[in-house]
Amino acid sequence: MKLWGGRFEKATDKKVDDFNSSIRFDQRLYKEDITVSISHARMLGNQGIISVEDSLLIIKTLGEILSDIENGKVEFEIDAEDIHMNVEKILIERIGDVGKRLHTGRSRNDQVALDIRMYVKNEITEISAMIAELIKDLLSLAKENTRTIMPGYTHLQKAQPITFSHHVMAYVNMLIRDYDRLRDTYRRTDVMPLGSGALAGTTHPLDREAVAKELGFASVTTNSLDGVSDRDFAIELTSDLSILMMHLSRFSEELILWSSNEFRFVTMDDAYSTGSSIMPQKKNPDVAELIRGKTGRVYGSLMALLTVMKGIPLAYNKDMQEDKESLFDAIDTVKLCVPVFTGMVKTMKINKDTMLLGAKGGFTNATDVADYLVKKGVPFREAHAIVGRMVLAAEKANKALDDLTLAEMKDCSEFIEEDIYDAISMMACVEGRSLIGGPAESAVLQSIAVAEEFINNL
Repeated sequence: MKLWGGRFEKATDKKVDDFNSSIRFDQRLYKEDITVSISHARMLGNQGIISVEDSLLIIKTLGEILSDIENGKVEFEIDAEDIHMNVEKILIERIGDVGKRLHTGRSRNDQVALDIRMYVKNEITEISAMIAELIKDLLSLAKENTRTIMPGYTHLQKAQPITFSHHVMAYVNMLIRDYDRLRDTYRRTDVMPLGSGALAGTTHPLDREAVAKELGFASVTTNSLDGVSDRDFAIELTSDLSILMMHLSRFSEELILWSSNEFRFVTMDDAYSTGSSIMPQKKNPDVAELIRGKTGRVYGSLMALLTVMKGIPLAYNKDMQEDKESLFDAIDTVKLCVPVFTGMVKTMKINKDTMLLGAKGGFTNATDVADYLVKKGVPFREAHAIVGRMVLAAEKANKALDDLTLAEMKDCSEFIEEDIYDAISMMACVEGRSLIGGPAESAVLQSIAVAEEFINNL
């Protein structure tokens, strides 16, 4: 007979048992569930709700069950539905009626809400550490390439020369925001719902604050309806992870392009590449492609959670059992992707000469010619038109702008002098942009210092 089966005259259908059960996926919460139950049992004893003797026996037995689970000595049962009922069933089998006292003053509703919050807090901590390691490796890459010139793009068309360091630091900034978002989510997750009961609390004099303190929570929930039905933190985490994956996917897309024969800006390490079963020459960026592909998987988890929660009235509804698989899958996917992405970028080779050649093509210094003319007194819109004519002339002559002769340049504007060649060299174009946030070495080093301070203060 099920632990909740007192008012039922018939057993549930076997197919319903299978359909209703969540033990297949929520068994991963066993440690959180037992930790919560130990704290709850201790509080029940301290409050005189159950005897101290019973409380100590429950705590001792729960510790033994935890050890047995971790040593593979426990087989969970589908008929017991979920991890909470499985643990309680084992407890009662071992110590009889004393075990039945554990569930005093709580519901599975507030129990699972607490288990998931504990799990999410731990996972946020792990993923945050992974992001911090990735940031550190990207900072090392940035420091090594402050003078590695490459083309910057808009519309995937060459636009202006930048440095590879500047490009990498754009992703460092994204990852810092990802880290901050996760820590914000942690703060909103760090609220303990136990004591909310099924929806209306309990008449027993629980010490919610003591349980919260023992379990490491900053505060307790202040509304029992919201306490059991809130999954904002799970949605928020999955949203954070979706944004993180979007950033990894964007970088992966660039690495896929850059490692192609058409770009050859980077060479992926053999350890992070695969071959073809039919074409012996191939070296495929499969790691980057899989990260790009798995991003959609995390997005799907976010949409699933939003859809599950969008029409649920207060308080708990069985629909909410569907929160876990999406949440777990998003977490698992990110924890799989971040370390392998870190290894991929850490081991790839930067082809600096090819990047420089790429920057020299495509008239990436055209804006600097316009800026040169503006400094000579030419209105910007007029300078823009002049440089447009120069680009057209260079295209017809199959030359770069700085390969045009002075006479050819003067045909476009009398304001152009010999000093233009120094003004529009690739390095001059980069170093001239020394404003905060720019690609000049001084500005990038300043950006790196800010990011390193962020990492050092974690």
